[in-house]
Amino acid sequence: MQTVSVRDIIEHTAKAKSVTSDNLRDIKGVTGLLRILALNALIEAKRAGDVGAGFAVVADEVRQISTQVEAISSTMAEDLGREIAALESLTRDMARQTQGTRLVDLAQNAIELIDRNLYERTCDVRWWATDAAVVDAAALSDPAVRAHASRRLGVILDAYTVYLDLWLCDLDGRIIANGRPNTYAVTGASAAHTPWFQKARALASGNEFPVADIAAEPLLNNAQVATYATSVQAGGDADGELIGILGVHFDWQPQARAITQGIRLSEDERQRTRVLLVDATGRVIAASDDRGLLSDRVALRNDGRAFGHDMASDGTVTAFHRTPGYETYAGLGWYGVIIQKSA
Repeated sequence: MQTVSVRDIIEHTAKAKSVTSDNLRDIKGVTGLLRILALNALIEAKRAGDVGAGFAVVADEVRQISTQVEAISSTMAEDLGREIAALESLTRDMARQTQGTRLVDLAQNAIELIDRNLYERTCDVRWWATDAAVVDAAALSDPAVRAHASRRLGVILDAYTVYLDLWLCDLDGRIIANGRPNTYAVTGASAAHTPWFQKARALASGNEFPVADIAAEPLLNNAQVATYATSVQAGGDADGELIGILGVHFDWQPQARAITQGIRLSEDERQRTRVLLVDATGRVIAASDDRGLLSDRVALRNDGRAFGHDMASDGTVTAFHRTPGYETYAGLGWYGVIIQKSA
């Protein structure tokens, strides 16, 4: 069975309009000729006098019929023109609605993919904070114990390719161990000023976690990271005494790029479409074209809607979907956004 697209319907509607217009023009042409012939016949009948009287009646009838046919064709042109115009409008509206709905679904797909990915990060950080080497390093100031914790964090990093580094901090925010000391010489540096450390420092238990919005981290060569943190408790007990803070730095840009560039679009669509992830303030945190990262902002006319789409006067469609969260991860109010120019 042949697949029928909205574009096919639009093309056939336009063709029907053209055919109708051509035929009505032909009818008008024929009725015009009939009127001329009838007029000529009346003139000749007049010249013939009484002999042509009967023919004059026929000629007059032909003239009247041609006038009626022209009136009918004019009415038909108006009626068909109005209905075809309405059909064209409805078809284009349906096309825009179908396009918008599809793009909203794709925007939702993008934000859900990243949410599911980041949910795993919330589990990772809380699990690793209970690791014996991490707990011992936070509890003891022994350099050998902290060196062992760094090695242990390095083993974790070898198994998880989505992280740049893992930092263990004391309660003053000083980094006392990290997983890649040969790549990032951060031991002794302070993370006390960072939002993720400050929020983790105030947690009530090791079952909780904070996450910071995407930021460029100077100590990681200004790489863009999503940092998740939790408290390290004495004995690895979630309700134990607070002894340290563990922060894990998710390697944001390549992971987010894979999602925005992996959305299913045709080759034609890809050339005129931007797939974005934006934070709760509209700041671009990921883009399929890598433009405007952490600097550009998108003004969504969402009017409180969790999802929807709008069309600009030039035909550009902007579709969006707010994060629904995943499992115990509520998300940060981010949106998946797709901006597609008209073909």
